[in-house]
Amino acid sequence: MFDIPQLSLKGKVSDIEWQTRVDLAACYRLLVLHGWDDLIYTHVSARIPNSDHLLINAFGLAFEEITASNLVKIDIDGNIVDPDCPFEINPAGFTIHSAVHQARHDDMCVLHVHTNDTISVASVEEGLLPLSQYAMFALASMSYHDYEGLAVNADEKLRLQSDLGTANFMLLRNHGALTLGKTIGDAFMHMYDLTRACQVQLQVMSTGMKPVYAPQSIIDGIKAQANIVHTGTTGGQKSWPAMLRRVYRSDPSFAS
Repeated sequence: MFDIPQLSLKGKVSDIEWQTRVDLAACYRLLVLHGWDDLIYTHVSARIPNSDHLLINAFGLAFEEITASNLVKIDIDGNIVDPDCPFEINPAGFTIHSAVHQARHDDMCVLHVHTNDTISVASVEEGLLPLSQYAMFALASMSYHDYEGLAVNADEKLRLQSDLGTANFMLLRNHGALTLGKTIGDAFMHMYDLTRACQVQLQVMSTGMKPVYAPQSIIDGIKAQANIVHTGTTGGQKSWPAMLRRVYRSDPSFAS
């Protein structure tokens, strides 16, 4: 057993930074509750509003160990802002997240996972197919990035940024999935939709029966329809406050 350094930053950072830390720590715990974590790998990052600093997980902690206080604050170049921080970050995770944050200044959160379902769909030539309502949401803003090995090469950042463009959903070939959002709640809900879309696609294709594809016109109009049903002041989704309550019920230590 190795003891985790216990930090308490509540009251020591701005209110807006603390709220960002709480929401991001909750998102990490939600990944555990949904089975999307991958030991100590994959990452969720968030830009602190009104600043150029990002928050990301401490490399070496399981996601159920992440709290608001032990998230690591870094600059866009990956330098840890607090010289007394006892943690380090994953360089591969930083390459992907810094590339996205550099290109998409208006998006607060970047969520990246390595789930079996997203890797499977990302690893077939056709990619995501219009087989479910969940897929419609993703396909309305979908992009792809070819596999280049472990994401430690700075040169890959430009190619990833180009492939992402203005999309909010990305399948990383042979690797996993990435979603963006104006808020942490948005990024989480986008990943929920993409994950469910991949799960349904794999189940449909496993039947061996001829699938029914939704028409492109539905995909083109799905964003306007989504704006009618997905409302709320937190995360742009009614679901996000409910997700926060779920995390508090499961283990409120995330907010410490």
